Amino acid sequence: MISGTPILTARSANASDASEIARIYNEGIEDRVATFETRPRSVHDVRGWFDGVRPAVVVEATGDVVAFGATFTYRSRDCYSGIAEASLYVAREWRGKGTGRLAMSALINAAESAGFWKLLSRVFVENTASRRLVKSMGFREVGTYV
Repeated sequence: MISGTPILTARSANASDASEIARIYNEGIEDRVATFETRPRSVHDVRGWFDGVRPAVVVEATGDVVAFGATFTYRSRDCYSGIAEASLYVAREWRGKGTGRLAMSALINAAESAGFWKLLSRVFVENTASRRLVKSMGFREVGTYV
């Protein structure tokens, strides 16, 4: 480790992380490159994501949450129960430092352990950093919404 460089660690997320997850997600809403959402999320909103079925992870640096990845229901039909939609958000000051890669790797492992056989993500064409990341981790681009 380079002196002064915090060690990044990934772990399962839980409801007690909701405040920091909401802060990071709301940065993504403000930045307008990762989501169509326009309404900031509250801690209460984020706590609703923790249902014990769909895994979520956080990345910490010196005890502070700096990124999160979460899975969400892809479609409600039973035939899609092994597929989850993955979302990944990194705090502004931690982008471009490998934080997203660690979060995505941990999320993939958590999803596999939870029995999901496929993850997908909808990424804006303009979000080149995210597109590069998911492609480098084995995701493939299959289309564009028009």
